Amino acid sequence: MSLHLDARQRAMLQEMGVTVWGPSEAADAAPARAGAAPVAPGAPAPAAPSAGASAQQPPASRDAPAVTAPPLAAPTAPPASSRAPVTAPAPAPASAMSNPASPGGAGAPALRLHAAQALYPQADPAQAPAELGAGWLIVTESTTPTEPLAGDAGKLLDNMLRAMQLHKHPRVFIAALERSATGAPGTDAIPDALADTVGRLQPAMVLVLGHVAARAALGRTEPLGRLRAELHQLAGCPAVVSYDPAFLLRSQEPKAAAWADLCRALATVRARLGA
Repeated sequence: MSLHLDARQRAMLQEMGVTVWGPSEAADAAPARAGAAPVAPGAPAPAAPSAGASAQQPPASRDAPAVTAPPLAAPTAPPASSRAPVTAPAPAPASAMSNPASPGGAGAPALRLHAAQALYPQADPAQAPAELGAGWLIVTESTTPTEPLAGDAGKLLDNMLRAMQLHKHPRVFIAALERSATGAPGTDAIPDALADTVGRLQPAMVLVLGHVAARAALGRTEPLGRLRAELHQLAGCPAVVSYDPAFLLRSQEPKAAAWADLCRALATVRARLGA
């Protein structure tokens, strides 16, 4: 509903402080006259009044103060942080990530191989059981490499070897592996160093005890269960993998499986001697 006011009524409202924003009388008459004018065929249609023109303040009386509409604020652009697309960080290349399963990766401890030493040098060679062959080499991780039979793990290792009658053989050696500082040189050279030791000692069997020792000696990354299931060759010598004494102290269940591995090693030596 439109309110039609003449100039006098508008002036009175202005004096009362009421701002009138409706169209003026002249503005009301202009559209009516424009709508009544005929449009010739083919002539362009009259342009519609712009939004700025319709928003202009209607004329007021001479006595009333001029009232101007406040200027429209220009739209502000959103901050740069809201416009910038969010991108996920690029993944690191595969070559830059360490492989904990690899023998020399971040997950594998740096190891130092100690020189092989005889465990029972006082044993009488004449009393050594012939079925044990020319000798054995034990490869295992040790916290006391200079005294491999010391401590609880060393005592358990001694009991395991005595159960196999190896304490009666003077040529039973151990090549102890000791954890060293990360990145210590020599870790990747352990397989070659062990191969040289085997070539020098010529044992009938290499007994590798523990997953850490198996990975270092064989340069393989499979789980211990898979490594135990195979008969390996180390510098032409048969090698059997089993649990290490420190693990057997923490878990009682694998002891039967460890004894089965030792019996398998004994049977392999006997079979080779019989052949």
